[in-house]
Amino acid sequence: MTDIKITDNNFDKEINSADKLVLVDFFAVWCEPCSVLGPILDRVAEHFKEKIVLMKANLDNIPLTAQKFGVERIPTVILFKGGKPINSFVGLIPEKTIKEWLENILKETAKNG
Repeated sequence: MTDIKITDNNFDKEINSADKLVLVDFFAVWCEPCSVLGPILDRVAEHFKEKIVLMKANLDNIPLTAQKFGVERIPTVILFKGGKPINSFVGLIPEKTIKEWLENILKETAKNG
């Protein structure tokens, strides 16, 4: 996971400068499902560290970006490629399901370039 603090001001720069797919976890510290999903995403990111980078975006610090990407419920996880969202999910999902979701997307992106 990156230690960069994602804000409305640096979001585009950080997403666009990544040389891998970027998995962004939109969360809030007061959100119980978010606090459960966070460690799951950390493990998933470690598993896929050669292909993705995980960035965490605290909704309280990034309201304009959350609105831009239609984040209405949390946790919301959006996968970006080349600075553009390519897939997402909302809610607390089991680790195995997230890994399968990412594996399918990675296969698809590898096939399509």
